Amino acid sequence: MNGEHRQLRMRLVAIGFSLSVGVALMGAKFYAWHLTRSSAILSDALESIINVAASSFALASILIAARPPDEGHPYGHGKIEFFSAGFEGALIALAALGIFKTGLEHLLDPRILPRLDRGLLVLAAAGIVNLALGAGLVRVGRRTASLTLVADGRHVLTDVFTTAGVLFGLLLVRFTGLTWLDGATACAVGIQILWTGGSLMRHSFSGLMDERDPALLEKVSRLLVAHRQPSWIDIHQLRALRAGSLTHIDFHLILPRDLSLEAAHREGKVLEEAIIAAFEGHARVMIHLDPCKDLDCPVCRQYACSMRNGDPRELPDWDWRRLTLSGDGP
Repeated sequence: MNGEHRQLRMRLVAIGFSLSVGVALMGAKFYAWHLTRSSAILSDALESIINVAASSFALASILIAARPPDEGHPYGHGKIEFFSAGFEGALIALAALGIFKTGLEHLLDPRILPRLDRGLLVLAAAGIVNLALGAGLVRVGRRTASLTLVADGRHVLTDVFTTAGVLFGLLLVRFTGLTWLDGATACAVGIQILWTGGSLMRHSFSGLMDERDPALLEKVSRLLVAHRQPSWIDIHQLRALRAGSLTHIDFHLILPRDLSLEAAHREGKVLEEAIIAAFEGHARVMIHLDPCKDLDCPVCRQYACSMRNGDPRELPDWDWRRLTLSGDGP
C-alpha cells in the first residue's frame, strides 16, 4: 500500500507541476502573439489552452482512478484515465479547427508581422521548457503506470514539435519577407494537431473497448513460462487488460485430475502470487483451475501418470497467441 501511495503522490506532483507550467507557457505564447500578431504563433497559443484544460481534467482523473474498488465499481476506477485521454484528444481536434480558420485568413490575406524577433525568442524559450516538461511527464507516467500522465506528456511533446514548426515557418518569413508563410505554417500546424488528437482518441477507444494488448499478453506469457511447473499441464483463455495502475489478468490452468483440491488450490495460489509480485502489487489475478482430460495427455509432463491415454510429444511453446485460444484441444 505504501508503494501505491508513493506512486499516487508522484502522479499528483507531476500533473500539478504540468498544470502550473502550462499556465505560465500559455501566457508567454499569448504575449508572443500580442507582439507579432502572427497566426502561426496564435495557433501554438491556442493549443496551450488545450494543454491547460487537459491537465486540469487529468488531475481530476488521477484522483478518481486512485480510489479503491467499491461496491459499485468492483474493478476499480482506473478506466477514467481512458476517458481523460479521449477528452484530451477531442479538445486537440477542436483546437485544430480554430487554427485552420485563423491560418486560412492569414494565408489569403497576408499581413506584416511586427516585433517578430522578440516574439521568436519568447516562443523558443517556451519550447525548451515544454521539451523538458513533456519528457518528464512521460517518464513519471511510465514509472507509475499512469496512462493519463503518459498521454499528457505526449501531448506536451507534440506541442514542442508544433512550436518547432512555427519557429521554422516564421524564420522563413523573417529572412524571405514572404508573409503568407505565416498562414501556411498555421495550417500545417493544424493538420499535425488534428492527427495527434485523432491518435489519442483512437487509443482511448481501444482501452474503453478492452482491445487486446499484445505487449501486455507477451509480458504475462513470459511470466508463465518463467514459473512453469511440471504439474501445470497447459493454459488457455488468457486475457489481460489495464485499468489505470491496475492490470487485470485471468486464464484457465489445467492440472492433473487426480490432484487434491487443496493441492490444486496451492498450485494456483503460487502462480497468482508470482504474477502479482512481477507487477509490483498492481495486478488482480483470477485463475480458473481445470482438471485434465485425455486430450491433454500429449502435452502433459506427468510421464508416470497411471491415467495417461496417449504418448507424450514435444511441449508446445506458451506463446501468447496460443495461450489466448479457447483450449478445446492440446
